[in-house]
Amino acid sequence: MLKERILSAIALIAVVFAALFLFSPFYFALCLGAVVTLGVWEWTQFAKIKTEVWRYVISAIAGTFLFLWIYSHHSYLNAGRVFDGLAEPLLLAAVIWWIAAFFLVINYPKSASIWSKSLILQIIFAFFTLLPFFIGVLKLRLDGYIIDAHHGVVLLLYVFILVWAADSGAYFVGRKFGKHKLAPKVSPGKTWQGVIGGLITACVLAFIFQTIAGESLFNRGSTFSLTLLSVATVAISVLGDLTESMFKRESGIKDSSQLIPGHGGILDRIDSLTAAVPFFAYFYFFVL
Repeated sequence: MLKERILSAIALIAVVFAALFLFSPFYFALCLGAVVTLGVWEWTQFAKIKTEVWRYVISAIAGTFLFLWIYSHHSYLNAGRVFDGLAEPLLLAAVIWWIAAFFLVINYPKSASIWSKSLILQIIFAFFTLLPFFIGVLKLRLDGYIIDAHHGVVLLLYVFILVWAADSGAYFVGRKFGKHKLAPKVSPGKTWQGVIGGLITACVLAFIFQTIAGESLFNRGSTFSLTLLSVATVAISVLGDLTESMFKRESGIKDSSQLIPGHGGILDRIDSLTAAVPFFAYFYFFVL
């Protein structure tokens, strides 16, 4: 099991870095669209769609929509422009969705009576989780693309590393000092001490990045505002994890799928990022 997990992790890292550094914006968007489509396929379980045919039909419709949308904008993407006119409202909608998700999580299982049996609400939840994530990743990846093709790669990796490092910090602090459960009805393993450890890790990492990279990486905001945004992004990433845990618990499943040997599904790997990326992208590009 451990060997399978390690090999899968190595393969995933290789694919991610190849897509980031070798793919043109158009092909990177197509690759990202495929990830989102697989996420839709997994999400159909949350909506309790048991029939395999319907799961594939819904996923095919989502994938076709994404492909046509990406293809119709391929020249703009290759010029570093990301769905002009749509990026800001969709990223803002994601911020609003995650505020709503916060109330769903803290009121679970009572909140489940509102959404657990509603296919329409599950579609809305999936839309505002996965589509803004797709746009946020592209927005960060293509930032300053014409001037420096790799500037956006580093900016996107900053958000990824921020979330992953904070998650590791939360794990070790929570394991050592965790006593008070964060959301026992949703994810019994998470503690307030772990969250605080993750936020401190994020604060330290943000300061180090800004000290080393400075204006060469961040062309918006001050040191204080960027550090504050980084810490808030990690806090939101915890909510992304809790929200997916809530959906899985209500659906009676442990992993979103078995697509990645030893790691579960796509949503299991990106649950924190689906909240963190749109949140960071919205405030970085349209507020700071």
